[in-house]
Amino acid sequence: MMQLKSVLVLVIAILHISMSEDCKGCLPLDSYSFHKVISKFKAVLVKFDVAFPYGGKHEQYATVAADTKDSQDLLVGTVGVKDFGNKENSDLAQRYNIKKEDFPVVLLFVQGKSEPIRFTTEKNSEFTGEYLKRFIRFNSKVYLGLPGCVERLDKLAEEFKVAGEQERQEILKKTKIFEETLPEEQREAAKVYVKTMEKILERGDVFIQTEETRIQGLLYRGKLSEQKKRTMEERRNILQSFSARDEL
Repeated sequence: MMQLKSVLVLVIAILHISMSEDCKGCLPLDSYSFHKVISKFKAVLVKFDVAFPYGGKHEQYATVAADTKDSQDLLVGTVGVKDFGNKENSDLAQRYNIKKEDFPVVLLFVQGKSEPIRFTTEKNSEFTGEYLKRFIRFNSKVYLGLPGCVERLDKLAEEFKVAGEQERQEILKKTKIFEETLPEEQREAAKVYVKTMEKILERGDVFIQTEETRIQGLLYRGKLSEQKKRTMEERRNILQSFSARDEL
C-alpha cells in the first residue's frame, strides 16, 4: 500500500511538472500572489482553469506566453482552481464570477482599470493565440506585433486615427515614403496601410467598421483557401491599428 502511494505521489508530481512546462512563460498565480503581481504590469492576461489543464485551448493560450516573452509590459499568468480538497484558488474564481463549467476563462487586467475585461468569442474555434493577442492589443496600451503588421506603420496608423484631416494627409505622405524603404516582404502590408488611409479620407472613419464587418463575414463563411484566409486575417490585424478605442 505504501509503495502504491509513493507511485501515485510520483505520478502527480510528474503531471504537475509536465503541465507547467507545456505553458512556458506562464506564471502560476494563487490567492496569495495574485493581487501583488497584477498591479506591477501594464497588462496581465490570466487564464482560470482546472488545476491540470490540457487540450487545444490550453495549447493556444501557451502560444501567447511564448510569443510575448520579450514584452516587459505584459504578463501571462494562470490560476489553477480546485474543486476538491482545500479548494485552492476557488475564492479567486468566485471573486470574478467564474464558474467551473465555463473553464477556461481568460481575463485581462489593465493598469488603471478597476475591473478586468473578459475574453469572449462567438465560436470555440476563435480561442486561438492570435485572437487572444488581438484582444490584448485592442484593450490595452501594450504593443503586440500581429501577423501582417509592421510596427512603424502601426504607429503611423495610431497617429492617423486621432489626427485632423490636414494632418492625415501628411501622415499618408509619410506612410508612402516609408513604404519605399521597406524590404520586399513587407511591401504588401504597407499597401494595405496606405489603401486604408486613402479609404478613410474618402469615406470617413466608418470605413473601418464596414471593412471589418465585411472581412468577418468572409472568414465566417469558411469558403476561403488557407492562403486567402491568412491574407484576410492579416488585413483585419492591420485594420485594428486604425480602430477607435475607449481612452485607456
